[in-house]
Amino acid sequence: MDIDKAQEVLAKVKDQSLSVDEALDYFRQSPIEDIGFANLDTHRGLRQGFPEVVFGQGKSTEQITGICLKLSEKERKWLVTRIEKETAMEVMKEIPHSEYHENASCLSLGMPEEPLYPGFIGIITAGTTDIPVACEAAVTAQMMGHKIQLQHDLGVAGIHRILSKQDWIKKAHVLIVVAGMEGALPSVVAGLTDSPVIAVPTSVGYGTHFKGVTALLGMLNSCGSGVMVVNIDNGFGAGFAAAQINKLSKHS
Repeated sequence: MDIDKAQEVLAKVKDQSLSVDEALDYFRQSPIEDIGFANLDTHRGLRQGFPEVVFGQGKSTEQITGICLKLSEKERKWLVTRIEKETAMEVMKEIPHSEYHENASCLSLGMPEEPLYPGFIGIITAGTTDIPVACEAAVTAQMMGHKIQLQHDLGVAGIHRILSKQDWIKKAHVLIVVAGMEGALPSVVAGLTDSPVIAVPTSVGYGTHFKGVTALLGMLNSCGSGVMVVNIDNGFGAGFAAAQINKLSKHS
């Protein structure tokens, strides 16, 4: 619920045109916006510092458009992940100021022009095929007001590549490491830094890779101290978690 509406409700209580119990009922119900096919959590931004994020995969163009239009009434910024380009173009016709990030398959409104927090989140990919997941993480963190820097194709098959980036790795406040195959890269990175490392397994690899399960299990069994792991291909989850961690640096 927006501030103007809250003030209107409180004014009605003050002039006794609305009882206290009626006002409390209104506030209890206000965080939910029922649009028929979705119940939007309009207080997510107040609780978590960022509005509810829309998972676009499996939703129709009409559904995504309806959700984004309603969010635009309540929020100055929002993010849709896993959205096809054709669908995004249709949504942008209704919301012209929105922006499509093709490499990340994300649609956003209100991308900050400048970072709101110090430091940067470093994002590393083991291979070029991991880039879409890394870009999803990058867009998510940028939307939440953080500076990001990406380094691609630093997999352990050529260990000298990651070792050549040690100075850069040490400067990052948080590191997101995206890898498929056997998922070994996060363990190596964790051994090179005292910053938090968030590992993202991807569904990239050959037969016994099992669509990312091998990388996931490898990362969960990492010998690198303090490695945190999100689900397969979950760039959004990694970007969100990294942003929450880096946000703490403002208070340090």
